[in-house]
Formats: sequence, C-alpha cells, structure tokens
Amino acid sequence: MNKKIIGLAALIVVGFASCQFMKPKQTQEIPAAPAVKALPQDPSLQVYFNQSQTSSYTEPYRQITRSGHDLEQLMVYSINSARESVEVAVQELRLPRIAQALAHRHRSGIQVRVIVENLYNRPLAKPSERMALSPSQVVALPKRERDRYAELVQLADANKDGSLSETEISTSDALAIVREAGIPMIDDTADGSKGSGLMHHKFIVIDRKTLIVTSANFTTSDIHGDFKSAESRGNPNNLLKLQSPELAKVFSEEFSIMWGDGPGRKPDSKFGVKKPIRQIARVRVGSATVAVQFSPATKKTPWQQTPNGLIDRTLASSSKSVNLALFVFSAQQLADTLGVKSQTGVGIKALVDSSFIYRPYSEAMDMMGASLLEGCKLEVENRPWNQPLTTVGMPKLPVGDRLHHKFGVVDGTTVITGSHNWSEAANRANDETLLVVESSTVAAHFQQEFDRLYQGAILGLPQRIKQKMDSRKSECK
Repeated sequence: MNKKIIGLAALIVVGFASCQFMKPKQTQEIPAAPAVKALPQDPSLQVYFNQSQTSSYTEPYRQITRSGHDLEQLMVYSINSARESVEVAVQELRLPRIAQALAHRHRSGIQVRVIVENLYNRPLAKPSERMALSPSQVVALPKRERDRYAELVQLADANKDGSLSETEISTSDALAIVREAGIPMIDDTADGSKGSGLMHHKFIVIDRKTLIVTSANFTTSDIHGDFKSAESRGNPNNLLKLQSPELAKVFSEEFSIMWGDGPGRKPDSKFGVKKPIRQIARVRVGSATVAVQFSPATKKTPWQQTPNGLIDRTLASSSKSVNLALFVFSAQQLADTLGVKSQTGVGIKALVDSSFIYRPYSEAMDMMGASLLEGCKLEVENRPWNQPLTTVGMPKLPVGDRLHHKFGVVDGTTVITGSHNWSEAANRANDETLLVVESSTVAAHFQQEFDRLYQGAILGLPQRIKQKMDSRKSECK
C-alpha cells in the first residue's frame, strides 16, 4: 500500500476554488480583544463561549492565539475524566482530539458509545484501507460534502504537502479514529428508517453524573474557525457543563431510547417521532433550576406541550426584557407572543444569523414590520408587527462565521438554550435538546455574550432588502 495518497492537491482545489488557506509558520498572535472581566460561575453549572472576550487560547490546528474558551479542550478534559461510561450524541463528529480521547477511554475499558446524524456519518478514509476518497468520488459529492471534505483534508494534512499519509489519516479523521478503535457507533438509520428529521443533539454524558450540553457541533467551523477563512474564529456557540446525577440520568434515558441495542440487528432504536413522548423534567442543579425537554413532538401532541410551547411560556413570563441570539427564527407563534409582550412594554432585542434573517419565513421580518413575497405569496400566518422594532438585526462576525447560538435571556434571570432552533422542524421532526435555566448567575453569562454580539450589529432592514421587497411587489402586481 502506498504511504502517500496522490492527487489530493486537486481535491483541495475542488473544495476551495475561490479560497486561500493561510499556513502559519508559527503561532499567530492577533490583537487582543478588549479585556472583559470574567463573571462568577456556579460550580455545578458552568458556562463557556468560543468567542468570549473573558479568556483566550491557542487553536490546536491553525496555531492562532485568539479570544474565547477552547470548547474542544473542555470536552476532551471531561471525557478523559470518565471512569465508567461516556455517551455521545452529536450531529457531526469531526474533531480528532475528541475522537482520540474517546478511543483512549474505550481502550482503557470504559464503556464508550456514539450516536451521529446519518448525513454526516462518512469517514475521510476507510478504516480498513486507510484510503482517502478518489478525485472522482470527491467530484461526485454534493457541494456541502465536497466543501466539508476539502476542509478535512486541510485538517489532516499536518505537513501541508498537499497529500495524506496513513499516519495523518489515522490521527486526524475523527470518524476513522472512532471506527478503528472499535467504539460502537450508530446513526439515526438504526431504527430501520432513512433517518429522522435530523439527529441534531449535541450532548455528552460522563459516568452518568457529568453532562455537557452545547449548541456546537464537534467541528472546526463550529468551535475554532472555518479553514476557508483566516479571519474566522468559529461560529459563535455556547457550552454548559453540569454536575448533576439526576439530570445526567434524564439525558442517559434519551440516549438509551435512541441507542436500543446499538449496532446490533434488533429494530429497537427509536429516533424522531418514533420516540415516546416524555414530559418536561425539572432538576435543581447547584443554585439553578433546569427544565429539559427533548424533541420532536408528534403532530398529535398539543402545541403548548411541545418544546416550542415551553419556549412560548418562558417568553410569556417576561416582564422586563427578552434578548435573543438565534441561528434561525421561523416559529410564528413565538413571534406572536413576543409581539404581545412588546406592546406591554417588554424591551425586546433580537439577533438572527445573516443567512436566515431576511428570508420570507423569518420572524425577524415580522418583528421589523416587513414581509417578503415568495412566488407572489406571503408566508402562511405572516404577521408583520404594526409597531416595528428597531432593535432587530444581525451581528457583525468574522468572515466565514455564522451565528449558531439558539439562546434567549428573559428578564436577566432565565436562559433558553440547547441544540433546539426556534423552528417547527426542530419542534416536530428533529432529535433536539431544549434547556430552560432559571439562574441569574447563568443568565449574566449569556447576557454578556449577547451584549458582545449586539455591539456594532447591523439593525433594521438594509437598503438592498427594501429594494428586493419593492421589486417583488412590483413584479407580483
């Protein structure tokens, strides 16, 4: 077998035709962000952000020293502490250090099990052959997978010579590392279906007492940065580390329902709407009260009993303020509740990712009193506010980064977070985690992150969107 796999330089060109990746000679020092004082943490419920200005670290892959918490290292440290079991449910697993930590625990006799989304269950190399995809195979991939593969090549090609060695593959391809270690792993086709809406969870349960819940996938772009952009610092994401056997048990039960017999042949894994409906669990964690509910809810479930119903009740409880940082916001009923609260004097600010904020189905458009025709039709139940907000917009982020948070801060005392996007797809189709944390200590951390993102944000409707609205109205006459 050849030690080098030829032709990968061409593959990189395929994935990065219009991009340049800056190869660092040494650790790159970037101008430090203004120093921000770190807030007190609850020892039982700690909060971290990958672009926080209260800390800094050096990325392990691009060797860039930058602001933020190293979410990958936090997870590696927690996995390495395991003495009995590690249960991982995450949409994408691409970070080699996490995979290596899981492999080490598995080889040490610890029970390690992994669930991923079937759309992302493709290793860079075949474990048995240690071969990367051929150029023709890469060209045949959908564009999203082709771009992801090209970035994985950048990640694995440690010496930057344009090709991959067997060692580079076996130490850098996370899914190959997991498979070669013999770690049991399944995806959401294990129930005999073609997959749930999305297996969108992002949690780790360690020894059934330590729990990590994050909005981030275990990828470079979600945690450290997008390799296509030297300016990228990772999609803004949050991570909660909780010490609670009672809450960990709730998550282990969710994992077990999806796992069934694992990679065995019994059709007892359950994903999506096949899972049994469970009520909201409320657990005291340190000084906080944490409510957890898992998606999806079937169409027969009354909306108020769904995870979006829990979000709705939390928003409806507000009396002073609601601050939102969301990847996508398309749930009409949540926007309607916010509209009512706004009219009663509750101060509302909202940031939505640039790729979703101006879509016809975006509730941010409603909040700004605007609507965008799609095929000469309005979104079903479209309700632009009669009293539009000037406090809705999108944050200015480094090139390549997306606002990937899914959080809201209510009255400075309650936080809504997890993997659950504020959409009906998350509510009725996906496997998701929704947390509602009642804690002024935790809320202060999320408010600090919101303030960081809000500073310098682009608020209101840009001129180009106004022109698009006018153009479509004219066309549809």
